[in-house]
Amino acid sequence: MTAESTWTLVVVLAVAGAGIWSLTSSTTRTAIAEETMNTDTTKACEVVCGLPTSDEELRKLLTPEQYKIMRENGTEAPFKNEYWDNHEEGIYVDRITGEPLFSSETKFDSGTGWPSFTQPLAKSLVKEITDSSHGMSRTEVRSASSDSHLGHVFNDGPAPTRLRYCMNSASLRFVPIEKLEAEGYAEYLPLFGQLPTKPGTDPVAIPGVTELATFGGGCFWGVETFFRDVKGVVATATGYEGGSTANPTYKQVCAHTTGHAEVVALSYDPKIVSYETLLKTFFEYHDPTTMNRQGPDIGDQYRSVIFTHNGEQAQIAQSYIADLGQQDIFGSPIVTQVLPTTDFWKAEEYHQQYFEKQGHVSCHPKQRDL
Repeated sequence: MTAESTWTLVVVLAVAGAGIWSLTSSTTRTAIAEETMNTDTTKACEVVCGLPTSDEELRKLLTPEQYKIMRENGTEAPFKNEYWDNHEEGIYVDRITGEPLFSSETKFDSGTGWPSFTQPLAKSLVKEITDSSHGMSRTEVRSASSDSHLGHVFNDGPAPTRLRYCMNSASLRFVPIEKLEAEGYAEYLPLFGQLPTKPGTDPVAIPGVTELATFGGGCFWGVETFFRDVKGVVATATGYEGGSTANPTYKQVCAHTTGHAEVVALSYDPKIVSYETLLKTFFEYHDPTTMNRQGPDIGDQYRSVIFTHNGEQAQIAQSYIADLGQQDIFGSPIVTQVLPTTDFWKAEEYHQQYFEKQGHVSCHPKQRDL
């Protein structure tokens, strides 16, 4: 991931109240970060304006220790601060403005007793200034949004940057991944293998970077597993779609009273994997000729269905199915439905990445090569 990698902040307003996806590959995550590296990461005025700015307000907001470090360029004691040994996943934000600054993804144990990072979330989030105090020449790091002292950066860090951003815990506030959405930082979920989705609506893609696709081909545990192995698939989520019941439970779907199919919604990078390749994978790993059934799994929730997110996907899917039929690949008529996407309801958390959690292989072995 490059030093200027970040996520589009405008997505904050679009994903309030979102659910959670799961990312497949740190390599893909890096590619997406690089794609968005030139995004302007300054929060909109309505987010920043109104925060404490006067000295009096800041003294009320900060503890004496925090004020001394952030506003008077102090340094906290090593090994006796809040985050030097924090190993949770999440982001570190400016304690005054809330501006995201660092990610646990780039945090490392420097042995110094202060939280250390190989890079900020984006270069534009910090200012680096020559510091000649204390009889030495160092590079001070300040927050661009609050102009507060954060720490210093040194050239003795690990790869890939070889930099060590040695920060003061007092200047930062840590937001764990489970609180990112609630606190308005949902666009940073992809850094930790998750993507947001609005309950009952289409999952959220990264504008201009990823696209969405939704498939149902039997038990969604197995469908999710084989799609997660496809290079270019960024995130997956199991859920229910195609029925009339809002916010259904697994028990309701299995009772055949909702009309929903078990599906897997996924976000993919079209520069790495095409929609046609996703279709190919889909038809290789399930039987599209059996109505409401996949092997021993019987019921309308196991039907073969493709929910398309735009007219182009619908045309591609229908054409692909027609070609398979003309070639008589399966020896029987294909019954796969191609329907426009409807409300997507994320399945219960224990259904997400089920086989990975259980340490089992997929129940959808590859059936054929197309």
